[in-house]
Amino acid sequence: MNFRFIRRSYNYILWKICPIRNAVYLFRVNYNSSFMKNKENRLLRDSRRTFLMQGSVLTGGYLVQPYSVFENKSLASWTVGQVMEKFIAEVPGAPFRITVDTLKSGNRDMVVSGIVTTMFATIPVIEKAIGLKSNFIIAHEPSYYNHLDETTWLENDEVYKYKADLLKKHNIAIWRNHDYIHRHQPDGVMSGVLADLGWSSKFNPESGKIKLDTGIQLNALIKHLKSKLNINTLRFIGDPDQVCQDVLLMPGASGGRGQIELIGAKKPDVAICGEIQEWETAEYIRDARAKGQKISFIILGHIPSEEAGSAYMVEWIKKNLPDIKATHVPAGNPFSYG
Repeated sequence: MNFRFIRRSYNYILWKICPIRNAVYLFRVNYNSSFMKNKENRLLRDSRRTFLMQGSVLTGGYLVQPYSVFENKSLASWTVGQVMEKFIAEVPGAPFRITVDTLKSGNRDMVVSGIVTTMFATIPVIEKAIGLKSNFIIAHEPSYYNHLDETTWLENDEVYKYKADLLKKHNIAIWRNHDYIHRHQPDGVMSGVLADLGWSSKFNPESGKIKLDTGIQLNALIKHLKSKLNINTLRFIGDPDQVCQDVLLMPGASGGRGQIELIGAKKPDVAICGEIQEWETAEYIRDARAKGQKISFIILGHIPSEEAGSAYMVEWIKKNLPDIKATHVPAGNPFSYG
């Protein structure tokens, strides 16, 4: 006898003729379904609470700490915005309300495949980043030929369009890190240049000057600068035989007024800068020498005076974001001298 068939038939008859049993059955089904959903929700809620309180969860093989988005992150989890925020978090008074340190291409949500640091995000640097499979460039200076990187006036320019299209095609982000790296403690650019010159221990942050142990003739100092900073040719004002001991180093282009005020206040034997407007600081030095002041002036060029800051940035990335491949690609000097 087929007892399974009889049992099914019996249940069917009861279902049809017993509305009370039917109602009880539906109540039990709905109650159990609701109970299980509530239980799942409680488990989910409790698991979130446990995650937040205990501070760790295993995700994709990596232990993630939710109380800090910067702890134990894997390469796949670092976005452009998170890298920016991690560096900015170390800068006193940051983030700044007014700054040129903004994204020039790409967006904050892009997952970082690798980072290239450089002075200028030139087309050759971009091509190098493409070859390295690095989609994030951190540059110290503008990408679009003006301090604020305004591009409305360049919309029909062939050079601008080529560069912008190259970045878009390969999905590359550029972040200018100028104001923040200079305000970092220590100043990343100054630290990098001092290290390259072997002057880290000779720099006095209070005076803002480098005190050389023994005096060095200006011509020997120039040779040292050219050798350590890979400079072929530089400009200077002064007596090649002058002995220099107090050195004022002003990387980059801080402007004529800023340079002149520092020189007047610090009274160095020699002032070294990256870039000038020729009618400003150079003319001040010429008049200072004409009145009898023993001072010399060396102009390195903007790029060689600050490129070491981009190398400093690579070291910062390796220390703080060791899972991300980071490469310093020098922008190089565009000038030739006839």
